[in-house]
Amino acid sequence: MPQEEFGQEQRQPAVPRALLTATNRWPSPSRIAIGLAKAGCNVSAVCPTRGHPLLCTRAVQRTFPYSSLRPLESLMAAIAAATPDIIIPSDDRGVQHLHELHACAGRLGPRGAGLAHLIEYSLGPSESYATVSSRYDLLRIAREEGVRIPDTKSVKTEDDLKSWQTEHRLPWVLKGDGTFGGKGVKIAQTEEEAEKFFSDISRLFGAARVIKRAIINRDPFWLRPWWNNHRPAVSVQSYIQGRPANCALVCWKGEVMGVIGAEVVSSEGQTGPAEIVRVINNAEMDFAAERIARRLGLSGFFGLDFIIEEDTGATYLIELNPRCTPLSHLQLGAGRDLTEALGAKLSGRPVRETPPVTKNDLIAYFPQTLQCKSEFLQSSFHDIPEGEPELVEDLRQPWPDRHLLYRTVSGMSEIATSVKGWRTNKNGVTNL
Repeated sequence: MPQEEFGQEQRQPAVPRALLTATNRWPSPSRIAIGLAKAGCNVSAVCPTRGHPLLCTRAVQRTFPYSSLRPLESLMAAIAAATPDIIIPSDDRGVQHLHELHACAGRLGPRGAGLAHLIEYSLGPSESYATVSSRYDLLRIAREEGVRIPDTKSVKTEDDLKSWQTEHRLPWVLKGDGTFGGKGVKIAQTEEEAEKFFSDISRLFGAARVIKRAIINRDPFWLRPWWNNHRPAVSVQSYIQGRPANCALVCWKGEVMGVIGAEVVSSEGQTGPAEIVRVINNAEMDFAAERIARRLGLSGFFGLDFIIEEDTGATYLIELNPRCTPLSHLQLGAGRDLTEALGAKLSGRPVRETPPVTKNDLIAYFPQTLQCKSEFLQSSFHDIPEGEPELVEDLRQPWPDRHLLYRTVSGMSEIATSVKGWRTNKNGVTNL
């Protein structure tokens, strides 16, 4: 295939070119970049130009600005300049932007065909994009593949929620599509809470919240969905009492090339990101990964979230993350080194057997554990990037924390939460 403007000549180059995309200032993209560089890739990144960890690692050769208001244009410019062999999104918004870019590529003539082909080469066939973006549709096809899932329903109106109430006991879990970091997940203990959460998630991109995110959290990427009047699709699930778990996998055209499974030991709240995980082998998780990857023809990095039921040990799939996740960069030996597996596939060489970074099955994510108070912290392997002092220093102080306004508002919020808890306990109610 001749070289196109967007550089997606699908050969097996001696030095494959990877383009990472990032809209959130998460630490995981920088760790993926380091892993890919070790695997022999030339890594570029398109990300916010201030305060992003990708700017602080020597593994990234070139960086390009990611516009919050014109994301598709900035992606196209970065792709044209970097001429990547593969694009690797590291957050859900970046995935959505690539899906949108694929959808409009047909209007770009011959160069659009090359762009569309590059995106499909990187993520998988376009027919799967709607499914990976919909929590409800993903679980529907998972059930068809024989994967265990909780009862789930798409909720479009309050009447849909009331219909669910007649057949399912509380508590329930409500989720919004395209949300991440636990922000669009709510556990309702009462019918009144469920109705409130449904309304809140449906209006996630309301003006007040968007302004707060843009000014206080320094995250202007919320402005575009607000301007476009975007409303996340909402689903409701039966609550499974148990332990959260997840797996990270790297795929190629529906074939799983590597997978790492873990059980969450400590997290930021009940629905927030993990701080400490325990690496495990779980046949049901592996089965789900293989079936879904094959059914959707997936390529690149993906993650699956599960709940392991407390009483039975049964493993329930609860959602898919169509991107790299915090487990993805870990080098844990044969079959568990995802960046090496992808680098080998892109280069057309055998997978190299690299020694695991640790034999400890407890992994403490950095920098999440800087605020962690878990009893397991001392006995865990601390996943600090070696040989990257600038990156380590950057991760010690997250981007929003560097600004007085954010620290002031966060402090006031913590005080308000403490006062609310004190008043509640004073009245004899312990379920906050």
